Amino acid sequence: MNTVINIFKAIYAELLAKSKALVLISSVVIANSGLPHQPFADLVPLIKGKTVRETMEEKGLWEDFRQKYPYNPMAKFDSSFAAADEPMTNDADLSYYGVISIGTPPQSFKVIFDTGSSNLWVPSVYCSSQACQNHQKFDPRQSSTFKWAGKSLSIQYGTGSMTGSLAYDTVRVASIVDTNQMFGLSQTEAPFMAHMVADGILGLAFASISSSGATPVFDNMIAEGLLSQDLFSVYLTSNSQSGSMLTLGGIDSSYYTGQIAWIPLSSETYWQITMESVTINGNVIACNGGCQAIVDTGTSLLVGPAADINNMNQWVGATVNNGDAVVNCNNIQSMPDISFNINGYSFTIPASTYVRQSTYYGCRTGFSGSDSNLWILGDVFIREYYSIFDRSNRMVGLAKSA
Repeated sequence: MNTVINIFKAIYAELLAKSKALVLISSVVIANSGLPHQPFADLVPLIKGKTVRETMEEKGLWEDFRQKYPYNPMAKFDSSFAAADEPMTNDADLSYYGVISIGTPPQSFKVIFDTGSSNLWVPSVYCSSQACQNHQKFDPRQSSTFKWAGKSLSIQYGTGSMTGSLAYDTVRVASIVDTNQMFGLSQTEAPFMAHMVADGILGLAFASISSSGATPVFDNMIAEGLLSQDLFSVYLTSNSQSGSMLTLGGIDSSYYTGQIAWIPLSSETYWQITMESVTINGNVIACNGGCQAIVDTGTSLLVGPAADINNMNQWVGATVNNGDAVVNCNNIQSMPDISFNINGYSFTIPASTYVRQSTYYGCRTGFSGSDSNLWILGDVFIREYYSIFDRSNRMVGLAKSA
């Protein structure tokens, strides 16, 4: 009997080794992932690389760059674009990306998994912009499963745009093979993309904001029955290059502690929820009377109305200098926690999470003001709270990151 078991183990080990060689990124099968009827889930490792800001700071080019391409975190949430284009923002602080492949045989790309947009696009061999010259470019002539869609794609940035064409091909994310997926091939890209580590974007928001009627990757996976559960979850680490993870089709209990707080969506365009207030030691410092917030992996900072953000910076002792809210690095341990009160729950962010430390510019808060009433709970928030995006129940789940 033991001999038979050992034979099966050997066969299983050989098959597992072969499967790992066939995929372009690590794919892990998880048992007991936190769902009672969810035995399997696919993991996409996310890598924390250098941001555009860090790269530019190292080269001494940041001050010039920020003047030419000011940060506009609300650009992609501009409702005037929602019906037609997929607005994206010039976010110099994005750093998390994962690897997917497109085509047959597969061509590999680093993409930002963005819950604040809905289209997939990557650079193409037809792109002449500087940004395409130092990134991987998709070549349709090398894929036997490629076909043009006959539609154009235009993505508006805060300070530029990406234009290109739409097509269909097979997209592989972890072990999931998503066939006949519509995606964009860029022909021109905004200048700031030249300094990004990622090649493109994979949007994980709703189809209602997808450009040119393209079915989003996650929706196509649902339609093709590729997921055990119609949800995905995100775990982000703070400093380590590795360890961050996107889990497709499941919840991994090893990434959080305590209970999951479930929050109903207030809109099914972005992953938008209602927030009651922002407080420090019980004092309301922002979002007085309630506000709308979007949980967004594609925004690095915590973004809110300028007046509220200014008040938050004052409460934590920050001094605004040349657009940055600067704090003394030695004061981080004594700075107050900030609580985001949502659906009766309090989600607290310590200074060690909301303060960014830079070799070149010292310490700054991870807050950014805008002229919109909308809040964005970006990576600063998600690093502290494991985030679950449940399409079936139209909810966001939040739990303290492990």
